[in-house]
Amino acid sequence: MQHLLVVEDDDIVRMLMVEVLDELGYKAIEAENASVALGVLQDPTQQLALLMTDVGLPDMRGEELAGKAREIRPLLPILFASGYAETVNVPEGMHLIGKPFSIDQLREKVLAILGTA
Repeated sequence: MQHLLVVEDDDIVRMLMVEVLDELGYKAIEAENASVALGVLQDPTQQLALLMTDVGLPDMRGEELAGKAREIRPLLPILFASGYAETVNVPEGMHLIGKPFSIDQLREKVLAILGTA
């Protein structure tokens, strides 16, 4: 089972994302902010297949978190989720999904990034 780190400050949105990912067969690890996410990223025993982060977090921009994540785990795929997808400048090699998204859209995006069926 692949582990995905979900970083979202809105408790309800995070819960729904985790529920959907669990239904899709992934193990979602929750982080309510960038500080918690960095703790997970820095844990060498924690295997991660994907970092999915909101762009607007209370303690750090999602893009900054992604940069720090890439310093720690250079090959980790990163998916930004944003309600303002048209205004997000996605760094090269990273991905974006606009909120709100459907279960099918999330499934297709995650499967495309991870290359699994």
